[in-house]
Amino acid sequence: MRWILPLILYGLIELYAYQAIKTISKSQVVHYVYLGFSVLLICYVLFVFLNYDRSVGPTQATLRASAFLIITLVPKLVVVLFLFGEDLVRLCIGAYQYVRQFFFAGGATVSLSGRRAFLSQLALGVAAIPVMGLLYGVFKGKYNFKVIRHVLHFEDLPDAFDGLKITQISDIHSGSFDSVEKIEYAIDLINAQETDMILFTGDIVNTMASEMKDWIPIFKGIKMPQYGKYSILGNHDYGEYVTWESEAAKQQNFEAIQQVHKDIDFKLLMNAHVFIEKGQDKIAIIGVENWGHNFKKAGDLTKASMGVSPEDFKILLSHDPSHWEYEVKDHPDHYHLTLSGHTHGFQFGIEIPGVFQWSPVQYMYKQWAGIYQEMGRYINVNRGFGFHAFPGRVGIWPEITVLELRKKNPSV
Repeated sequence: MRWILPLILYGLIELYAYQAIKTISKSQVVHYVYLGFSVLLICYVLFVFLNYDRSVGPTQATLRASAFLIITLVPKLVVVLFLFGEDLVRLCIGAYQYVRQFFFAGGATVSLSGRRAFLSQLALGVAAIPVMGLLYGVFKGKYNFKVIRHVLHFEDLPDAFDGLKITQISDIHSGSFDSVEKIEYAIDLINAQETDMILFTGDIVNTMASEMKDWIPIFKGIKMPQYGKYSILGNHDYGEYVTWESEAAKQQNFEAIQQVHKDIDFKLLMNAHVFIEKGQDKIAIIGVENWGHNFKKAGDLTKASMGVSPEDFKILLSHDPSHWEYEVKDHPDHYHLTLSGHTHGFQFGIEIPGVFQWSPVQYMYKQWAGIYQEMGRYINVNRGFGFHAFPGRVGIWPEITVLELRKKNPSV
């Protein structure tokens, strides 16, 4: 039953798209080729998702099906916007002319002949733009790694850590990878930053610990910096999006995921903290389990911070940025810097650095990509290292963040 409404909507979209094809081409061959392709595509997508194995989770097959569906559906939606809009105009003009004819004995009529063909051609031309973008996103964009740098100033940063450089990565989603060469390049890019600490903010897999099996040697290649490598869990790391044969099997997978962090030389912080010391100064690295406003709430900030004083300088690792919005930013213990991920920037959007930033995910998350500040407290939302659900990125590229912490002069 849950498929009925989506199929009806898809059918209406197809109807408009087919009308556009019929309007610009009178060739029966073109019509049959379009219909045949559309039928084969929806049959393929339905076959893949109706045979989705909830005991396994997302696979390369479901990623491919998602790619085919989105790449073909988005341009059809563009066509619908044009032609449905024109139908509304026709309806309004027709109603107006009917009223004039019926109540005011006629008058000049407005001719719309030829308008449909022009709009169909325009709609198909405009629809080609997102197709090109989506194709780029699938074949190139998903591995178009960008190093994004931020310099943050704090009045109470301990003197010894003035100039501390941190590399943050997030949302690896190893089960989605399909290129060893591209991931090796990304690891080399991480190592090239030569920072003092590396922090990973969750979602190492889509679901299964086994997804990391072939990638462990590559991620183990991330060099150990001066102050270590630390990590936390994300919502996908709990195995809650598949069906398990038993609770024991689920727990075994969860423990295996924790082991993966050790295998790649990251210290996993599960509602825990460590102090980084230099001379007489120290900062606290605090890691909570996943806490999401609309997702799993396993994070315990109080437990993770036990033994950390309000005066200590704190860097909090929390996968979901909604945690900062609902619990952290106004906390009396003053968490100076929070590092999150989770949103992926929706893997789709428009960004012109320093000028414009938009993605559909901003209607779900107040903090969704980059640096945000309130009352001297910062959060960085990493756009993600990997990808999930849709095997591509358009406009929102995979990110390696480099953060430099500087001592702010109170008088400035």
